Amino acid sequence: MGKEIQNEQVRSITALVKAKLSKKRYTHSVNVARSAVELAERWGADPKQACLAGLLHDCCKELPFPEQEALMQEGPFEVSEAEWQSKPVWHGIAATSFISAELGIEDKDILNAVRWHTVGRANMSRLEEVIYIADLISADRTYRDVERFRKMAQIDLEKTMFCALEYAIESVLKKGNLLPVSTVEAYNYYLIRINARTEKI
Repeated sequence: MGKEIQNEQVRSITALVKAKLSKKRYTHSVNVARSAVELAERWGADPKQACLAGLLHDCCKELPFPEQEALMQEGPFEVSEAEWQSKPVWHGIAATSFISAELGIEDKDILNAVRWHTVGRANMSRLEEVIYIADLISADRTYRDVERFRKMAQIDLEKTMFCALEYAIESVLKKGNLLPVSTVEAYNYYLIRINARTEKI
């Protein structure tokens, strides 16, 4: 993940994540951190923030749902009705509460990156975009379109965000799950930006 960010905080959080998660989920978290650092260096986000957010994004993924729910209720973010009804997205919201209360991390950009890494939102910060995409393209991912997203992420981050949201929405709809308003707003936001670029050409 780069010698410059192998400091004591990164080491201690890596150990914490390893203790909290299964081997498979821990490996994924480390892979996301690595992808996030690479994307941060490519696109001008802070590599240390990217490393920490990548390591922590799934830190509550394997908690029982009642524990995730309790953390969500205590946390710093509002939760939409669609999110309350969609347990697969709970872990990101729960993690922000854990990270803030238990680890004392109050960096709003890191908290936002973890909070929105599953559902997205309009006008995401560069770090939020980096974590959203790093989660999609980490080395352990093997779904059909992953190589396309990996290549795209090196060329056009904004277009990657739009295509990633399009992919996520299609997946949610196929499963018959609820679509959070923030995801729709994110899709519209990036579509408007992509269209605006096309109109300028």
